[in-house]
Amino acid sequence: MKYKFTIKVWRYTLAAILSLITFQTHASDTLHVVTHNRLTVVTDPSQGNNRYKAWGVFPSKGEDIRSIKLKLRLGCPDSMRCADWDYKDHITIRRTGGKKGESQDLEIGRMLTPYGGAFGKDWTFDWEVDVTDFSLLLRDSVEIEYNHTGWEPNEDRGWTVTLDFEVVKGKPAWEPISIQKIYDGAYRYGDSANTIEKALKPTTFRADKNAAFARLRVVQTGHGMDKPDNCAEFCSKFREVYFDQKLIDRRDIWKKCGENPLYPQAGTWVYDRADWCPGDLMQPDLFDLPVKPGAQHTVDINMEDYTSSEPSADEYITAYIIQYKKPAAKNDVAITDIIRPSLKDAHRRQNPANAHPQIVVRNMGAAPVASMAISYGTKGYSKKKYTWTGNLQPAGYTVIALPGEIESSVGQNVFEVELQRPNGKKDKYSADNKMASTFRAAPRHEGTMVVYLMTNNQPEQNSYVLKDSEGNIVKERAAGTLKASTLYRDTVQLTQGKYEFLLEDTSGDGLEFWANPEGGRGKVRLLNRNGAMLQDFESDFGSSVRYAFEVGTPVAPVTDQTSFGLYPTRTTDTTTFDYYANLPHDVLVQIVTDPGDEVVLDQKYKQIKEGTFTYDLSHRPKGRFYLKVFVDGEEKFKKRIRLKE
Repeated sequence: MKYKFTIKVWRYTLAAILSLITFQTHASDTLHVVTHNRLTVVTDPSQGNNRYKAWGVFPSKGEDIRSIKLKLRLGCPDSMRCADWDYKDHITIRRTGGKKGESQDLEIGRMLTPYGGAFGKDWTFDWEVDVTDFSLLLRDSVEIEYNHTGWEPNEDRGWTVTLDFEVVKGKPAWEPISIQKIYDGAYRYGDSANTIEKALKPTTFRADKNAAFARLRVVQTGHGMDKPDNCAEFCSKFREVYFDQKLIDRRDIWKKCGENPLYPQAGTWVYDRADWCPGDLMQPDLFDLPVKPGAQHTVDINMEDYTSSEPSADEYITAYIIQYKKPAAKNDVAITDIIRPSLKDAHRRQNPANAHPQIVVRNMGAAPVASMAISYGTKGYSKKKYTWTGNLQPAGYTVIALPGEIESSVGQNVFEVELQRPNGKKDKYSADNKMASTFRAAPRHEGTMVVYLMTNNQPEQNSYVLKDSEGNIVKERAAGTLKASTLYRDTVQLTQGKYEFLLEDTSGDGLEFWANPEGGRGKVRLLNRNGAMLQDFESDFGSSVRYAFEVGTPVAPVTDQTSFGLYPTRTTDTTTFDYYANLPHDVLVQIVTDPGDEVVLDQKYKQIKEGTFTYDLSHRPKGRFYLKVFVDGEEKFKKRIRLKE
């Protein structure tokens, strides 16, 4: 059968984060190349960037590589606090072939750091991006650079960075031939005297005689705040991609941030941005292009026409053409992620989960996939069977929602998935057809529950729904039915079964957001019949919070939960701290200067369970402070206060 190819666009929008603890591949030969291991990185304010280079030893050129995933972990340094600002960091291949080898200068990853001012000392977060497209270069000795940009102070704040390349050996789905950089830079946007189109010129490449297709891999983020539109960071503009003078893709360079799995953060983390969010490892846009061996082809990237009165915006774009031979197999699928159930950082908003598992599948073969069999279930329980039907094009990803409940025992469990018979045929490479994820069982509660909702000043933005595992609504407060600054205590009687609670905010800034003082502060909790807290939800949640649970036995014991709140955090005089706990504790509240940690308030409360306390800072000069809360001597809460700013 003659191999046919059409243009395919795969926008990798999944924040697929795989940790070593919670993820297990079934590939027979996996190598971890760790180039940066809890390396402390800080800014260089004199330069605006600080480069950290290290070497890694990858498989030799003669060894087959099936896939390479770059796992990135950020944490707080032992001797410092986490850094404050959302800076753009670059992960780059600098040299290949050893210290006397070839210089490359290829960006393979771009990390947008979070607002870390409120993170505790033990905070970490994991991200991941597939970098198999660079497998031609990730061979033998390779120098990898982590370039931390920014200008904030570097004496008392920073990050720890771990870069772990997970290399799965095995026959590649597509054998790479060459890699070519076609765009790389900060392209000024909005300057009528020097338009971006003058820089983003069409680029030509010649197809190799053995090439079946070429993959265009693009990473783009917008930065800067000009007039009149706050471009490029806070303006939505479209981008067009042309191949051989034909438009193959047009989309807005824009990303919603209210569903960021890393929340809350200290700054404006909920604001939508130019294709990125604070605390975000960029996922590339992938365009698979048909080529004619030996022929010349053209790629062109264009931005929407835009002119600024004070141009200062930049579109940071890196783009590569990777040429590949034809796929090794006709029928070949791979499972690349389990979204729910999971313990991965990327999927915190979807978990814990007790129904409707979700997986990510990629077509690794030459033929479109119209069907596949899927076996799945929790280890120790009977497996379920599901036949998926659809149209998954070669190299494409799809998220598959699997029917039914997720069985579990109390505590930690393992969920297993296996893909079988793509298009009713034998899969030609079965090593990546299985995956397992560790997960914690959703908690079990008694049948009487209270939904405690204190609305803020903008209740029209909020709604909640409580559903069973079949999607039937048990209780809801629909959008438009809530009143401002009102306490709702809705008691529900639930039969044995599995449920999920979902609270949404249409504005994407939760029940509280420091930059929206007119919104005020609200609160949502789930309580048992005696008023003890079963689940406390962070008010600064962005677009939504969800909670899956089960009614049945054994009932989870009421734990020693605590709830903290501080509002407003931008003030000219007073701020109010509220505290709630299921059991009494000794509580110490301190307000300290930032920087410097000078204690300006030190207040002790003996054996309290609940309280609301207002502190007057009007006598203090303009500046920033931290409110810290210690429960029985252990720091449990920290939030920044902006005074008179």
